[in-house]
Amino acid sequence: MVLVLALCGVAIWAYTMVDIPPPHPEAVVQSTVFVDARGDYLGRRGPVDRQDVPLSRVPRHVQEAVIAAENRSFRTDSGIAPTAIARAVLAALTGGSRQGGSTITQQYVKNALLSPEQSLSRKAKEALISIKLDRTRSKDEILAGYLNTVYFGRGAAGIQAAARNYFGINAQDLTIAQGAALAAIINLPSYYEKAGSDPKVTAVLQRRWAWVLNGMKAGGSITAQQQAQAAFPAFRFFPPGQTEGQRQYLIDAAAAEAADKLGISQDALAHGGYTVHTTFDLALQDAAQEAVRTQANAARTRRAAPEARLHTAIAAVVPGDGAIRLLYGGADYARQPFNDALNGAIEAGTALTPFTGIRLAPPVDRLRHTAAPTTIQMAAAYATLAAHGRHATPYTITKITRGGHTVYTARPVTRPAMTAVAAETVNRLLQTTTTGGPPAGHTGTAAQRTAWSTSYGPRLALTVALFAEHPATGKKAARPAPLTGLTGPQSAAESAAQTAVDIWPSEAPSNHYS
Repeated sequence: MVLVLALCGVAIWAYTMVDIPPPHPEAVVQSTVFVDARGDYLGRRGPVDRQDVPLSRVPRHVQEAVIAAENRSFRTDSGIAPTAIARAVLAALTGGSRQGGSTITQQYVKNALLSPEQSLSRKAKEALISIKLDRTRSKDEILAGYLNTVYFGRGAAGIQAAARNYFGINAQDLTIAQGAALAAIINLPSYYEKAGSDPKVTAVLQRRWAWVLNGMKAGGSITAQQQAQAAFPAFRFFPPGQTEGQRQYLIDAAAAEAADKLGISQDALAHGGYTVHTTFDLALQDAAQEAVRTQANAARTRRAAPEARLHTAIAAVVPGDGAIRLLYGGADYARQPFNDALNGAIEAGTALTPFTGIRLAPPVDRLRHTAAPTTIQMAAAYATLAAHGRHATPYTITKITRGGHTVYTARPVTRPAMTAVAAETVNRLLQTTTTGGPPAGHTGTAAQRTAWSTSYGPRLALTVALFAEHPATGKKAARPAPLTGLTGPQSAAESAAQTAVDIWPSEAPSNHYS
């Protein structure tokens, strides 16, 4: 009896002495995610793929799926599973295998608040903190912390990253079937992350998924009809494709603008848990990549100077608004991180001839006297013609959100750069005759060094620029090279014009200027 009282006294003393530690930094660090104009995932910046979401943005059926999979007594227990703790202590004393069966509260304490050390003292501390956490925090607070930190495989920490990496959606949009699948993954994430690409893994996960649904029905969180209607979900392909290629050019541009608009460093942005909604159209970006690849394949049919390298820079903006839909900055970001479309100064030649003789205001007036503009500047100038003389400053971000709250919203900056009459006069001169293609366009060159082609209409202005260089070798810097022989059977000007037409979206309006 005395021993029992002594043990109880020690337990009470230990309980009063233990403090609930803050989550360790590795558990709460977040990444920033970038999405395109349609909300499709573009990429991320940050060391860990994790973004906090409030529990209110996690559907109730997803919460209940996790409870059914991991801790069916979560809503009523004291934060610990005494039998599981006893098994773990016995295993530690006898040298047995590691024991599971922890509650959701214990898992959260173990993974987010404590070190991964395996010892009896740590297990005791885990239990005491779990009990104290259960007594001082609501079940919803604990569940929110757990859902935002638990690992789901595929590099995803937390429910938001898991929803995106497995299904390409936000956590708030998860269905019953998808929520049950993610809940089923938690106990063996590194194994189940191959679901959808490995038939054996998929079959094993499907059986556990059915078990989770049974638990949800037994607990009353779904009906028998909802269970019967649930179909095992389709998963995104894993491992995902690399985001080098084109997407890193887009992320670089959007990250620089986002950090500037928020007044923070790019490092702070990457760790901030933001969602950056960009203006980019990934379908248009893919079309540009395919058009350039087609042009490169055509060029291989002719013998070209092997030491000269062809560069293609492409930009597209929305007239009257300035939203940048497309930035093709180079063939491969890994080889060339410099963005030719955004920052490359390219000899203009006759590309700006249509603006000759027109009274212009800034910034188009300055561009007319620029010997080497950027591709984005050129696209914005022709977009001014499409917008009846109103110039719009190009931008890459529509809004930035964090934790479901909007912290920045873009407001297009426009100003008159020429009269509407002058713009319409040029539009009629540049009007094309191709049915279903871009309403207007112009192609220009600078001797044999550069070729430009812009196609534009009321909803889009798209500029393609071609130039060549001899790559840097040793101490010798890169230097311009002639385009002759680098664009296949077509001339450089014809190649630039064809590339612009190939990229032009079929759904864009084909009404001609009149």
